Parts: sequence; structure tokens; C-alpha cells
Amino acid sequence: MSIDKTSTAPATSEDTVVENPEAPAGAVTVVDPRLLVREQGLAGYVSEFKRKMKSGDLGSIPVVIGLAVIWAIFTSLNSNFLTAGNLSDMSVAMVGTGMIAVGIVFVLLLGEIDLSVGSVSGVAGATFAVLNVTNGMNEWLAFLLAILTGTVAGAIHGFFFAKIGVPAFAVTLAGLLFWNGFMLQILGDNGTINLDSEGVVAKLTSYYFSDVAAAYGLAAVVTAVYFLSSFYGNRRREAAGVPSQPLSETVLRTALLAIVAFVVAVVFNQYKGLPLAVVIFIAMLLVTDFVLRRTAYGRKVFALGGSVEASRRAGINVAMVRISVFAISGTFAALGGLFIASKIASANQGAGGGDLLMNAIAAAVIGGTSLFGGRGRTWNALLGVLVIVSIQYGLALEGIASPVQYMITGGVLLATVVIDAVTRKTQKTAGRA
Repeated sequence: MSIDKTSTAPATSEDTVVENPEAPAGAVTVVDPRLLVREQGLAGYVSEFKRKMKSGDLGSIPVVIGLAVIWAIFTSLNSNFLTAGNLSDMSVAMVGTGMIAVGIVFVLLLGEIDLSVGSVSGVAGATFAVLNVTNGMNEWLAFLLAILTGTVAGAIHGFFFAKIGVPAFAVTLAGLLFWNGFMLQILGDNGTINLDSEGVVAKLTSYYFSDVAAAYGLAAVVTAVYFLSSFYGNRRREAAGVPSQPLSETVLRTALLAIVAFVVAVVFNQYKGLPLAVVIFIAMLLVTDFVLRRTAYGRKVFALGGSVEASRRAGINVAMVRISVFAISGTFAALGGLFIASKIASANQGAGGGDLLMNAIAAAVIGGTSLFGGRGRTWNALLGVLVIVSIQYGLALEGIASPVQYMITGGVLLATVVIDAVTRKTQKTAGRA
């Protein structure tokens, strides 16, 4: 099917003017610059890249460059930083915070914030420990109920925000205090409950697929899913007559992803094998990315982050979307809490405290999710948490104390927010926001 590359919109400095004999007299016909890429070859890609930079469409470029710089610095300081063992340990350690950050991405897409996720994650770990270890409940049932505690907590926050009108900052701050107290209450005087080292939760971070085929298989699946998703997505866009990605670009992007995926697989296989925690995390990222980018619900979330009033006039049930987003945030907070409990093999009174909340929010923002709403992907959580964990492990290898870690992480977060703010202004100037 051929694509109509012309329109009668007013011309701008970014558009290429062409003649269209079918256009009304006096109209100026322009070509969408994105459609020129496939016709101009390499020069077209360079031009498209410059256009995106001028309009503030930076994507994940800043965080990828930052991550490369961080790895280069720590590798120069300590050759053990990029060893297979250290990278594998980093990948497992980042899953707990990364899961929480995925839920934060959903909330940030609305332009809101959830300050309760740290405490909710602690409640989930404590709930599982009390039900399974103290009361002898079946592990899988206790696991499910622990996750549901997060879902219910998030839905309660969403109800007060969407139905009552309490600001999200206030209601989740209250939730932070309430759920922290609730966790301390159910843990009791002892304050610490050790988990079964061979149990379901403990194996979340301790189990590895030792067969080399597992890591290579996951790399192949991720690559194939990406290619098929991009390919059929472009086919649908072509059928609808809107700009789409040329096949050559899809193949190039897939090849780059395959290189990264198989390099990671090689690293895992040089140590203990593919960590179960990483498999679950990647699966959650794939599912949530599909929900946000390929479903009507995801489009409603983005629309709500762009304009609440416009969404309401378009017939979107604003209250229900808001409640569901906070329920999702609570669910992923609970999942993250169980991974954190698995890592330390216990539930204790310190769970959900410390820098967990700030790291989860920072991971989402550093990864590229906008604080102003309407822009972001769940994959941003992966990039952001990888930056934070890289800083933590790199400084730990150098024996640098926690206060310095906090200061450096804070500096990185500030730089990211500054880039986000500047990007938003640039997009407004370019007429894209």
C-alpha cells in the first residue's frame, strides 16, 4: 500500500515543500520530514537525528552516555568492576528497586508521585513472612496475598486521590507513615523473621539457570519479540497511512539489540548462569511496555498525563484510570519488596526504609521518565536502576562510604531533572509539547 506523503498544513523550517497538483489553489504542500529518511539514506538519518536533537527529543541518549561514562570511570579505577561476577551480582541487586521503579513510571506518566512505595514494599515482605513462617500458610498463597496487599494499598491511595481529591503527594505521604507503622505492628516485638532459604521467595534471587542455553535462549526471545513487535507495528502504521520506520532501520535496531543481549548472555554464563530474578524482571518490563504502548489502557494513561481535561472530554474515565495506576504502583512495590526480602533472606523492621524510596523514584527519572507527565517507558526503570546500582557497586569496590554515594546519586538525579526541564522547554519552543 502506498503512503500519501503530502499534506496541506502550513510550511515550517523543518518541512520540505513540494508541488501537489491536487492541492487547493494557494495551499502549501509539505512532506513529513520523517518520511524522507528512507529516501535519503544515511544523510536522511543524520538529518532526522539533528531534527530530534533540535526539538528536544533526546530519548535515552543522555542516560546511555552517562552509563558508559560511569562504567569507564569505575573500570579505570578497579579492573574488577566489569568482571562477570560483579555484573551478575549487580543485575540481581537491581531487580528489587527496579520493580518498584516500574510502578513509579506509571504514576509519573500521570504527572503525579507515589511516596508510599518504600513502606508498601516492606509490608509485602512482612506479610509473606508472618503468613508463611509464623502461621505456616502455603508459600504460594502467602506470596499471592503479599502482592495483593500492595495492590489494595495502592488502590486506597488512588481512591483518595481520584475520588476525594486529596493531592497524591499528601495521600501517599500519609501512606508512607501508615504502612510503615502497619509493618512494625505485624512483625511484632522480635522485629525480624528469617525466611526459608529453600523457599519460593528466597529462590527469587538465589536461583540461577546454569544451562548456557537459558541465557542464550532469553537473548534470542527478547530479540525476536522486539523485531516482530516493530515489524508488525510498522505494517499497521503503513496501512493507516502514517509515518513508519523503514525495514532497514528496524533490522539495524534489532541487530544492535541482539549484540547487547548476547553479550549479556555471555557474561551471565561466565559466572553462575542466568539469574531467575533477571528473567522475571525482563518479563515484567515486556508485559508493562506492551500494556502502555499497545493497548487502549496505555493510551489512556498517556492521554491523562498530557491533559486531564482533554481526556475527560474524550470520554476517558479519569478516576478509574488514576485508581488503577496507583494500584499498579502498589503491586510493583510489593513485588519489589519480596525481591528485597529474598536478597536478605528475611523480613525486618528496616525494610522499605533508608534510601529505597528515593532510589526507586530516581531510577524512573534518571532512566528518562518525565516528572511532568506524559512521557516515559517502563524500560526507563531498567536504565535508571542500572545507573544507580553501578554507582553503588563502583563506590563500594573503592571502599567509599555511603554519604558519598548519596551525594553522587543526588547529583546525577539533579542533572537528569535539569535535562528533563530543558528538554520540555525545547519541545514547547519546537511546538511538540
